Amino acid sequence: MKTLTATQARKEIYRLLDEASETHEPIQITGKRTNAVLISEDDWRSIQETLYLSSISGMQESIIEGLRTPVEETDEELDW
Repeated sequence: MKTLTATQARKEIYRLLDEASETHEPIQITGKRTNAVLISEDDWRSIQETLYLSSISGMQESIIEGLRTPVEETDEELDW
C-alpha cells in the first residue's frame, strides 16, 4: 500500500483520486494526529455490500453453493 503524508496528499489529491479509482489499491495518508486510507467510491460500496451480505444468516453458504453449481444444472426460469 502506498503511503503519503497529508501534506503530500493535499498537493496530489486529484491524481490520487484517479489512481485509487483506476488501480483499486488503497492509499494510506499519514498525519500528525491520525492516519486514514483513501479508496475509490466503487471499492467502498463493494466493501459495504460484502459486509451487509455477510451479516445475513446463511448468505455466505448460499453464495458458496451457488458458485459451485455448474451453469448447466441451474434453472432457466426463476420461481420469483
